[in-house]
Amino acid sequence: MPAMAPNSRGKLTLLQLAAATYLMVSGGPYGTEELVQDCGYALALAILVILPLIWSLPVGLMVGELAAAIPDEGGFYVWVRRALGPFWGFQEAWLSLMASVFDMAVYPTLFVAYLGRVAPSATEGGRGFLIGVAFVLACVVWNLFGARAVGEGSVVLGVLLMSPFVVVVGAALTGHTTHGGAAAQPLAHPDWLAGILVAMWNYMGWDNASTVAGEVENPQKTYPRVMVLALAVTMLSYLIPIAAAWRAGVPVADWATGSWVAIASELAGPSLGIALLGAAMVSSFGMFNSLTLSLSRLPLAMAEEGYAPRVFARKLANGVPWVALLACGAAWIAALQLSFDRLLMLDILLYGVSLILEFIALAVLRVREPKLNRPFLVPGGLAGAALLGAGPAALLVIAAIVNRHEQMGRVSALTVGLMIMGAGVGSYFLTPRRRP
Repeated sequence: MPAMAPNSRGKLTLLQLAAATYLMVSGGPYGTEELVQDCGYALALAILVILPLIWSLPVGLMVGELAAAIPDEGGFYVWVRRALGPFWGFQEAWLSLMASVFDMAVYPTLFVAYLGRVAPSATEGGRGFLIGVAFVLACVVWNLFGARAVGEGSVVLGVLLMSPFVVVVGAALTGHTTHGGAAAQPLAHPDWLAGILVAMWNYMGWDNASTVAGEVENPQKTYPRVMVLALAVTMLSYLIPIAAAWRAGVPVADWATGSWVAIASELAGPSLGIALLGAAMVSSFGMFNSLTLSLSRLPLAMAEEGYAPRVFARKLANGVPWVALLACGAAWIAALQLSFDRLLMLDILLYGVSLILEFIALAVLRVREPKLNRPFLVPGGLAGAALLGAGPAALLVIAAIVNRHEQMGRVSALTVGLMIMGAGVGSYFLTPRRRP
């Protein structure tokens, strides 16, 4: 008996999709510490306000138009394939899946690292790897219950991970400053380019929500609203805690990777620091869980188009592509054994090329399918659609130039990225293709 598509009762609502999108993009203020360290408070806050106008808002507008016009499972893969043909569609999916090998292994690693700070003996020896495996399996099992279950969980996890920051902000605003005017002193040599790179990473991933369009209630209206809501929440969740820490007088010198725990302990006691550490574990789990929902739909869409083994198109009665989901989980477990640190340059490079293809698809579809029903339309006509990606493309070029010598072992991250792209081209011509 063939699997049935999920009914409306099993689909994601606006709030659930917004919560899942927030976790796909942000997961809370974790990751902003290096921005303050590199730039100081004033410049960091300015970057967090200005950068989304150039980087996130254009992506949100693009996703809003294309997801509303083509609300198909597979999202950005379907858009690019429809606009530019099967070759570029394959590259779009390839880049996203290859980037996930580097990106998705980080969240279990962070979870184990946070756990190790609370209970060091629990992660010693090979136990840390086993916990990472259990982490991945837990998210896979959760996803087997359907998109609605992930969406509902995202709402709960979002509240849990942000609750300690509410207390941090309250303590910072109501307490006395801890270091006088030390925090007000600007950095002598702020590294604004490094700060922009960190902020770009903290603001990227908006298109990930598009791959589950077939499992969203009224996607034509929901996606544009979700982009606005999730962007506003993301900006505020970065700006308010950092501004509060500035007000409390936390010196810039105290900021480093993972320093939110120490800052919380200083402002409101060690118990809040432990709570923030627990929230960091929740954040890692929530981000991985939501991204699992998104990325598992890419093999499904490729299989349905004839560009991946047909077995990946098998679904449960609730619409979950269970074979694709299990395959992704297995790949990410294998990646846990790789001892490498995530490089922002490699993440942004692979993601950036796929993002540029999506902006090109937006403009091309305006020309090729002018009568396509577009419930939400990027303003400015064809010129507006064509120019929308100029800001993100410029930032990506700057990031590639500035960080072209970033190393991954003995090879530059840029070289590794180019090799991955070349492998995608070869894979397209070597993969047997069937008529969908």
